[in-house]
Amino acid sequence: MSLLSIRGLGGGYGEVDIIRDIDLDVPAGEIVTIAGTNGAGKSTLVKALLGLLPRVRGSVSLDGLDITSLAAEDRFYAGLAYVPQVANVFTSLSVRENLQVVRGVKNLSDRMDSVLETFPALRERLSQRAGNLSGGERQQLAFARALMPSPRLVVLDEPTAALAPALVARVFDLVAKLPERDVAVLMVEQRARQALQISQQGYILDQGRCVLSGSAVDLLGDERMTRLYLGAH
Repeated sequence: MSLLSIRGLGGGYGEVDIIRDIDLDVPAGEIVTIAGTNGAGKSTLVKALLGLLPRVRGSVSLDGLDITSLAAEDRFYAGLAYVPQVANVFTSLSVRENLQVVRGVKNLSDRMDSVLETFPALRERLSQRAGNLSGGERQQLAFARALMPSPRLVVLDEPTAALAPALVARVFDLVAKLPERDVAVLMVEQRARQALQISQQGYILDQGRCVLSGSAVDLLGDERMTRLYLGAH
C-alpha cells in the first residue's frame, strides 16, 4: 500500500476546474517528482493535497487514513509536512527559535539534536537570525523545520527556486537523503530532469491532467516525451 494515495483528484476555484482526475501514489521511503510546464496545475495539485483548495473532489489518503475532508492543520498532525517555495522560515527568529516553535514536537531537545545530525551546518548557526542566512542555509532550515514533528511525507514546492546554480546540486543532495530518515518526498520542481535523477517515480502534468507517469528512469529515457514536456537537454 502506498503511503500517499490520490484518486480522481480534481477541483479549482469557483466553477473552473484547474486539475482533473489525477491519480498519484507515493510509496513509503521514496521520492516522487511532479513536473510540467508553467500553468500545468502543479501548484493547484499541491494546494488540493494540503487542504488549501476551496473546491475538491476525489480522495486523498495518507498512511491508510482518509484525509480528504481534514483541515490543513489536521493533515499536518496526520504526518504531512510542507515546505513552500517562499516564506518558508521566520526571518526575524533565530535558527534555534525556528525549530523550537514548530507545534506537535515530542521530546523537543532530542528531536532537535536528531534533525541537526542531517543538517550539521545549522548547528553552528543556532543563534543567528534566519533572515541573515544564505539562500542554501535558509533552505536547509526550512527542511529541518519540516522534519521536526517526524512527518511521514514532506511536500516540497520548487526547493531550488531562486537559488544560485552552485547551490542547486547541494539542495538536491539534501532532498535525496530525506528517505534515510524514513520520510517520503513529493516534490514539485521546474528543474525536472535533475529532480527525476534523484527520484524513483515521476508524474508529468499538462493542462491540469496527468499525461505521463512511471519510473523516473523510464521517464528520463523517453526522449520524445521528455523533450515535449521537460525541454531539451
